Amino acid sequence: MAARFLILSAGMGSGHDAVAAELARRLQAAGHHTARADVLELFPAGVGSGLRSFYRTAVGRLPALYAGVYATFLRPGHGPRPGSAPLAALADQGLLALVRRERPDVVVATFHLAAQLTGRLRARGALRVPSAVVVTDFAVNRQWLHRGNDIHLCLTSSVAERVRRAVARPAVVSGPLVGERFLHPPGGAQDWGERLCGTSGGPVLVSAGAWGVGTRIADTARLVSAAGFLPIVLCGDNPRLRRALARVPGALAPGWVDDMPGLMGACRVLIDNAAGQTALEALAMGLPVVGYRPIPGHGVAGVRAMAALGLSDHPRDSWSLLRSLDTLAPPGPARDRRIAAGRALLVGDVVRQLESLAGGGRPPPAPETGARHGVG
Repeated sequence: MAARFLILSAGMGSGHDAVAAELARRLQAAGHHTARADVLELFPAGVGSGLRSFYRTAVGRLPALYAGVYATFLRPGHGPRPGSAPLAALADQGLLALVRRERPDVVVATFHLAAQLTGRLRARGALRVPSAVVVTDFAVNRQWLHRGNDIHLCLTSSVAERVRRAVARPAVVSGPLVGERFLHPPGGAQDWGERLCGTSGGPVLVSAGAWGVGTRIADTARLVSAAGFLPIVLCGDNPRLRRALARVPGALAPGWVDDMPGLMGACRVLIDNAAGQTALEALAMGLPVVGYRPIPGHGVAGVRAMAALGLSDHPRDSWSLLRSLDTLAPPGPARDRRIAAGRALLVGDVVRQLESLAGGGRPPPAPETGARHGVG
């Protein structure tokens, strides 16, 4: 029987929107109705855009400030600590009005602030339909966790176990929500390969995310180029970064790339700084990932967690980075093992889990009892 799903994302870069879009595609392919909304637009006028601007400025230009914000409000830990509940409360009425309009059977959060919003409303009884949280991070910060939500859908079994311990609610493995074009790429890699040939080590993709943020990205490209590889740097919408890379001999900065599967298929390694959606897309494509000079806060935590799971390398200096490239770029057992580990993530069935929730197959939400284990 067809169900109705309301998916809450957030325009913080492009990763959460990409997850929401892929989730909607899968649900629609299964015959369900979906609606999507940006949780930032549910806040009073100016609040959501202000949050986005602050986050972008802090990550891109004031990394120490963002690291402090993450440590204070998001980093996992025990005991009473400040959270985002007062902020999430500002969007209560916006979400409830949207629910009345869309009449969903399930509300699904793909961003941590949305998870706090749905969890609060479920715990109070104001949100009368089940809520699910799609956790998109390897390192689960506190704001993903609220025991009012009915279920958390997680990338790996270890993430799911941490969530279950924290909220005492169901948490299952759904795997990464990666677009169909990364699971079954159309074959543009040959075209990219012809354009990118000419270096002994081969092309290496360097990601700075949709906003083109990171630490010393041009220096990383210079190092990669000097080692005999061809760095292709994804600058997002950051023209300043593109101008800086134009001064790096041997580096390419193609601007916004629509054919990401084709480009990834032509590259040998991804150098990533956030352990986010681009890294997950690379794993699905069979492209080994190296986490280097991560952005502060969730980037550092995610890169470390991803490496601890054996899904990526996390070199701490330039020599270690070059060793990782020399090991993973050429064909061989090390590259094969890394590719197999990444593709082993693609095991979950998020649609089945959400269908079960829509059909009443999960326990009711727990009452709100205040913070425990640092959970909102």
